[in-house]
Amino acid sequence: MQPRVDFISLGVRSVDASRRFYVDGLGWPVHREVPGEVLFIQVNHGLILSLWDAGQMQSEAATDPPAGIACITLSHNLAGTADVDRVMAEAGTAGARIVAAPKTQPWGGYTGYFADPTATAGRSPSTPTGRSTATAK
Repeated sequence: MQPRVDFISLGVRSVDASRRFYVDGLGWPVHREVPGEVLFIQVNHGLILSLWDAGQMQSEAATDPPAGIACITLSHNLAGTADVDRVMAEAGTAGARIVAAPKTQPWGGYTGYFADPTATAGRSPSTPTGRSTATAK
């Protein structure tokens, strides 16, 4: 098996709410969509973020709903702290819940965390060694 990831799939409570946040709010382009069921967003060359109705995802995978929210972060590297602050503000304006305001971390990065409106993912911008990363949680 090749060490490669082509899709990151997140089970969301509402595909429509996720669309409003990621597409309408943040301006991310839709790659493909089945309204109300699944939304595919090209997030990088060869990488798709799949926002899938959690019930349908669990049904296809033959799994029970999780007891809580899965611990996952999606990170977005940025050039500096001002970029982190800008991305956090954009996310807040688009409807994200700010989980942790940006700050310098003990490991040297500058990060903040936000959760999307369906509370399934969050992002944090960060700057390890002069870089910034937006991380989804």
